[in-house]
Amino acid sequence: MEKYERFARTILNGFESYFAEFQNITLAAKSRFESGDWAGMHRTSTQRIDLYKQKTNSVYEYVELIAGDQLRDFKFWGEARESYARLIVGHNNFEIAETFFNSVYCAVFKHRKIRNEHAFVFSPQADIPDADVSSVYKTYSLQGSLPALLEQLLLDYKFSSPFENLQRDIDNIVAVVESYLKPRFEVSGNRVEVQTLEHHFFRNKGAYIVGRIVFGADSIPFVLPLLKNESGDIYVDTVLFGSDKVSVIFSFTRSYFMVDATIPAQYVLFLQQLMPAKPISEIYSALGYNKHGKTYYYRCAFRHMQNTSDQFIIAPGIKGMVMSVFTLPSYDFVFKIIKDKFTPPKEMTRKQVKQQYSFVKRSDRVGRMADTQEFTNLAFARNRFSDELMTELHKVAPSLIEEIGTALVIRHVYVERRMTPLNLFLQDATEEQVIAVMDEYGNAIKELATANIFPGDMLLKNFGVTRHGRVVFYDYDEIIPLTQCNFRRIPEPRNEQEEMASTPWYTVRPNDIFPEEFRLFFTGNQRARKVFDQIHSDIYDVSFWTDLQDKINSGHVEDFFPYRRKLRFNRVPDKEQH
Repeated sequence: MEKYERFARTILNGFESYFAEFQNITLAAKSRFESGDWAGMHRTSTQRIDLYKQKTNSVYEYVELIAGDQLRDFKFWGEARESYARLIVGHNNFEIAETFFNSVYCAVFKHRKIRNEHAFVFSPQADIPDADVSSVYKTYSLQGSLPALLEQLLLDYKFSSPFENLQRDIDNIVAVVESYLKPRFEVSGNRVEVQTLEHHFFRNKGAYIVGRIVFGADSIPFVLPLLKNESGDIYVDTVLFGSDKVSVIFSFTRSYFMVDATIPAQYVLFLQQLMPAKPISEIYSALGYNKHGKTYYYRCAFRHMQNTSDQFIIAPGIKGMVMSVFTLPSYDFVFKIIKDKFTPPKEMTRKQVKQQYSFVKRSDRVGRMADTQEFTNLAFARNRFSDELMTELHKVAPSLIEEIGTALVIRHVYVERRMTPLNLFLQDATEEQVIAVMDEYGNAIKELATANIFPGDMLLKNFGVTRHGRVVFYDYDEIIPLTQCNFRRIPEPRNEQEEMASTPWYTVRPNDIFPEEFRLFFTGNQRARKVFDQIHSDIYDVSFWTDLQDKINSGHVEDFFPYRRKLRFNRVPDKEQH
């Protein structure tokens, strides 16, 4: 066997080892849900993210031994790529295996000289396997009554714990079907089917059944969230219909799901049918394959650049002190680079900022922080950059850019979904919209805090509004665990001199936080502040924050609902409410 063939097989074995361990962590999620091991659920979710780097590092040691002095020989890598491509022909998960090969390549070459002849910039097979979606969903035909169908479905997805009240849950679902679906779909005369992906989706303290109802040529996606009560019994918390609501469940602002998908492409393709507006790259990431999500994103981005001609521009909004942000008007993403020097009074290093982004990647983002893709040595066509943007990049981050021929190489950049900065959204917002986004803004701060994350800089410009109207935090340089904050009241001045002082007359230590000062975040927008004060003034009180710290320190894990609380079912019969 040629050396490059052993080399290729070693990488493939490394991938198979990674995939098997990924699956084992995922398979344990059901047992953790059944036992209510929420801390374990979060811990293993983080372990699964870290697993990829551990496996590629392990493989690096073996391929370095096999290749010897040919490790950095591009001809050798070209031969190894061809051998690897032959090994994975017909492989069920060839697309993720290609990404694993790329990761080993990038570990060797530090993300330089990434060419399709040496790595899988593009797949010789396809972007995604032509997977048989029909083999991963269960089908329930409406031949009798809807309650009977729902009972069978829920029993098929039962856990070791009993349902709290199965008949009540069925009645709740039927009521929503009657009020929401029947006015929108022609049911009579059509063969009605319910199709559900065969395994639960686990995240945080919830398990989700995901599927669609098919009415002849029409269909509508749905999700059934299952939760546990204080006694450990299971109940259906709500039913969510429509692509938009399902899309929020799979949002780029949330932690990755654990789902037993032995061929992820099958689940990805089914989910993409449910959410046609959601990029496939985000669906891969939502299932925990964020590295392949990055590969898929890059391929789509490359094609977008080839098929458009507009120029990159400085992103709208107030310029940040730490990051410089640019975007392409025809594109739904923004690019963020860390400045060489930060605008005073910011005092931190590039390494610290990168650590913050890594912290966010591994944290429970609870639907309030955007996921990002991190790229090293990303090449662009230089002529696609506006003069204004090039002037800005040369001014704030000259160490990160290099012009090579017709290319502009950016040495380090984060990519995330584009959102409307909250301060800009408020400028033209109606009264109704102001109330909605200020409520969302407060909820974002509170939910992050409940997840043990303090945003630090809570200026409106550091939050964005998604297409679904959710408010999301995206400025990570000052975030710290809430439990590391020292929340204090501002001491009363002891005399007139202290009262009139322009600087604090009291000692301020690192991580000291004064909630009374949060009102300053609304400087210049009194309309927004007035609404916020009516809804969320409790965040100005020290006790709000210290009470949360006490709950976190006691081991409490909060419920986070990826849907409006008003959509939750009433679990108490009317006669028991009085």
